[in-house]
Amino acid sequence: MLKHGSLAVAVVQRQVMLVQAARTHGQRERWVDVYTYTPFGERVFLASDVPQARIAARDILTIFPEDDGARAPTAGMLELPAQAFWEYTELSARTQKRHEQMFDSALAAKMGMKDRRWW
Repeated sequence: MLKHGSLAVAVVQRQVMLVQAARTHGQRERWVDVYTYTPFGERVFLASDVPQARIAARDILTIFPEDDGARAPTAGMLELPAQAFWEYTELSARTQKRHEQMFDSALAAKMGMKDRRWW
């Protein structure tokens, strides 16, 4: 499933992040050990505050091909090619929109319950 050093986009602590596999993981493994990166600028990602994490395999949104051309200019920094960065921003926007919709529906449900109260 994920080779050591492979890059992917995943949800980590309810945030969409760029992750790098800390070791090779098999297809049936439920947990994946990763290094996490947060966006810093156009196509550049820095190691996050919590640089290592263990995430559920189902939280991986996409895995980038090995020949994608990502590079590491310095330690703790990754630069994605334009296409991979576009894919990251799309997945991030979709996830943000889904969370906003869930919040709105929860708020609407709560407001609806407030109208039905007897007191």
